[in-house]
Amino acid sequence: METKPVMPLAMDVDSSPAQRPAKPRPVARMPEPPAEPYQADLRLVIEEDANGAFVYKTIDRRTGEVMVQLPREQLLRRREEADYQAGEVIRTQI
Repeated sequence: METKPVMPLAMDVDSSPAQRPAKPRPVARMPEPPAEPYQADLRLVIEEDANGAFVYKTIDRRTGEVMVQLPREQLLRRREEADYQAGEVIRTQI
């Protein structure tokens, strides 16, 4: 007796992965920037004032706005007054 090769009853040509239409991939979108600046948008600037003291400023690169400054402007102005003595701004005794 001869054996015949077994053939599939029905061959679905469209079922092979190579012939299926590719599903559309979602488009990658950049997230909306937050209202606050990213840390990468901030830079640290260190300046020396006329008295030889250092002033540290954190500046937003996009706007140029000073976000944080140490020491603060009020203290820098107070230092220039004739009656200012170092340490009088901070309460040192409990």
